[in-house]
Amino acid sequence: MKTSDLLVRALEREGVEYIFGIPGEENLDVLESLRSSKIKLVLTRHEQAAGFMAATHGRLTGRAGVCLSTLGPGATNFTTSAAYAHLGGMPAVILTGQKPIGKNEQGRFQILDVVQTMAPVTKWARQIVDGNNVPHLVREAFRTSETEKPGPVHLELPEDVATEEVDREPFDVVRVDPPGASRRSLSTAAEMIRSARRPLLCVAAGANRADTRQALLELVDKTGIHFFTTQMGKGALDERHAQCLGTAALSDGDYLHEAIAQSDLIVNVGHDITEKPPFVMKRDGLDVVHVAYQQAQIDEVYFPQHEVIGCTAANVRSISALMPAQPDWDHEPFRQVKARIEQYIYAHDPELDRFPLPPQTVVSEVRRAVPSDGILSLDNGMYKIWFARNYVAHEPNTLLLDNALATMGAGLPVAIGAKLVCPERKVVAICGDGGFMMNSQEIETAKRLGLDLVVLILRDDAYGMIKWKQSAAGFSDYGLDFENPDFVKYAEAYGVKGTRLSARDRLSAVLAKCFEEGGVHVVDVPVDYSENQKVLLDELRANAAESETGQP
Repeated sequence: MKTSDLLVRALEREGVEYIFGIPGEENLDVLESLRSSKIKLVLTRHEQAAGFMAATHGRLTGRAGVCLSTLGPGATNFTTSAAYAHLGGMPAVILTGQKPIGKNEQGRFQILDVVQTMAPVTKWARQIVDGNNVPHLVREAFRTSETEKPGPVHLELPEDVATEEVDREPFDVVRVDPPGASRRSLSTAAEMIRSARRPLLCVAAGANRADTRQALLELVDKTGIHFFTTQMGKGALDERHAQCLGTAALSDGDYLHEAIAQSDLIVNVGHDITEKPPFVMKRDGLDVVHVAYQQAQIDEVYFPQHEVIGCTAANVRSISALMPAQPDWDHEPFRQVKARIEQYIYAHDPELDRFPLPPQTVVSEVRRAVPSDGILSLDNGMYKIWFARNYVAHEPNTLLLDNALATMGAGLPVAIGAKLVCPERKVVAICGDGGFMMNSQEIETAKRLGLDLVVLILRDDAYGMIKWKQSAAGFSDYGLDFENPDFVKYAEAYGVKGTRLSARDRLSAVLAKCFEEGGVHVVDVPVDYSENQKVLLDELRANAAESETGQP
């Protein structure tokens, strides 16, 4: 058989279900080998979108998603989605083509050193120079991609190597269980937690990647410890839990940070330095126990006093086994903060009589319509903060946001990837008008695949988050407004259903109708961001006043 056949057989051995991407002439042998494979090719309209879909497959399954492009511009279009997966801890295998390395009669046409281009935004990048190397390179690619911290890897297959005759077979897939921490490390952590007066549990990105839900729940229920999450840790534990204080979406001064300020120890599970810090350590401040697969990266705001390294779920379970119930802990400050969070954030009544909708109402209406296991794919914009702060996640990875690279344009492709992985679940892409237009062409991909998918476009006719930052910095309103197409007609041009929310419509009812009808729906939702600064500052001032007086 030829190298391209061996490559596809190796991918099949790895359990690959989909390859997302756009082949070119340098991939035609691979395309022909795929034609008779059980692997499904998902043809996209842009390589960047294919990379987002592959990363999402990895994020939701823990198994590397695969994407494919040709050389040159096709390969460089993967760099943003590679960086997205790299910072976000999402396993993916990026396959690119290349001109022949033996005899090439086209000079340097379209030729870049793609391997070196990919090196800074991947965990590992290699060129296949001999077809007989495919078995060990593919096995190593997937192993490296899926090992903590997960991330993307890159393999380049030149056109002439793809046609070589080979006599190898793929390697079997061998899974290796990660080690746990030492007994001494676990005992030290348990003693620090037992000795604390007001400990808090922080559930971060790494805890949402690993299968830690049951272990964390056992620790919380057994000890009564209160917890909060980072943005990418949302949903690892059900946020309806009595001890949940919510998500660190805003900076110091929000309600949640009042609880952090009153804590004397934080058990930080799954900390990932690529996320914005959920708290800032000071030399004379609170102590931190770092529980993660990898050692902490020490900097001026994060220098834990103790580290528990290895399999996160196993280590959390071992700590829990060493922890009896703690009746002497002082929970009262956290109960008071939780009561204010419930009153001022979660219990906020939707302002259904206002139009365009304020962001809090959008969040409330979406939560009302989406079932517990429904998946939201958030693009990047001002609304991401509101969903991180106000949306109550019930299950792991049901609010797919990016607080690492935080790139625009990912919302729709990520939703398509999520729907392919979880076809039985409701999936909603939530995009700003700016981010939506960066990969809106993938509406055709969703329609061609026959997906049931809802796309909410939160329209403010501007790059709203940057305008908010511009205003907060005291600068004049300049350079950030634009004009949009008619999104209803735009959707209809792709052959899908378009709806524009009006003052008469209730967003939750519109969503319910979209779910019932099936197919791809694009919903234009005018949103009022003018109160961003006012609402957030008012709530922060109210919180500060309550702290001073003790009265709401």
